[in-house]
Amino acid sequence: MAHAHAHGSGHGQPELPRGGVRRALRLALGLTVAFGVFEAFAGWAFNSLALLADAVHNVSDGAAIAIALAAAWAAGLPARGARTYGWRRAEVLAALVNGLGLVVVSIVILWQAADRLTGSSESVSGAGVLVVGLIGVVANGIPVLAMVKVAARDDLNLRAALLHALSDVLGSAAAALAGLLVLAFGWWRADPILGAAVGLLVLASAWHVIRESLRVLMEVAPRGHDPDAIGQTLADLPGVKEAHDLHVWTITSGMVALSVHLVARDGTDHDRLLHDAQELLGSRFGIVHTTVQIDRDHQRLLQIHRPGCPAAPASRS
Repeated sequence: MAHAHAHGSGHGQPELPRGGVRRALRLALGLTVAFGVFEAFAGWAFNSLALLADAVHNVSDGAAIAIALAAAWAAGLPARGARTYGWRRAEVLAALVNGLGLVVVSIVILWQAADRLTGSSESVSGAGVLVVGLIGVVANGIPVLAMVKVAARDDLNLRAALLHALSDVLGSAAAALAGLLVLAFGWWRADPILGAAVGLLVLASAWHVIRESLRVLMEVAPRGHDPDAIGQTLADLPGVKEAHDLHVWTITSGMVALSVHLVARDGTDHDRLLHDAQELLGSRFGIVHTTVQIDRDHQRLLQIHRPGCPAAPASRS
């Protein structure tokens, strides 16, 4: 059996974030967590559910940014022994735990909001909530500007952190609005209502994190990488009779892997076909961590074929 294995440059360690990106992420982490802790104390002091909910949102987003930084660090650890991919999946597991924790927190926030809305009048310091909310808009806006300045279109970690920071700005703006409504109109219910709105924002973030983590753990083909389209493109290469046993999955954020068997037509240069397939996968689909096996047109079942496989050759007596 003639075959070849192509291991693309993706088998090396993923490139660590650039210095400017790392600085922006560290700034976002520091400001987000520091303000979240301050906001939690302010929420308790001013009896504001909106501030407490936004504080939880800030700290949870800080955890997400910490995961992005930890992923960059873990990616630099060498793969040793049984850990052939190193510690890259630790990012996904941490994100899943973070998402499940956020579900619990959001349920508590919504329960507290419902309890306050059905209870008697609450003593909420509108002025204090307004001031803290406005400080939050500034504190969360600084990391947004820093990340926008160094953002790259292909930097998935940074883009995710940027979305988290933007949602923190919205959460602080909601808290400031609650404080303004309490201060201007004495409408204390604005605080639990907008607190519940932030709780729903936390729940939406949690659902996104859990869904994406489970997609990776279940080895679902990553978004933007349609296996049928990739298989058809490979099958259309000159010298390819068919492509089968194609698998596309995500190892960790931004690291897509692929394996495939290509049946070559008679007279095809297997070396040339191997490099053409690798180049195509890298240039058109951005996949460089590849294992491509080139097969002759066999008359007997290969090990990869299962009974009933439509791509298997017909057996001959």
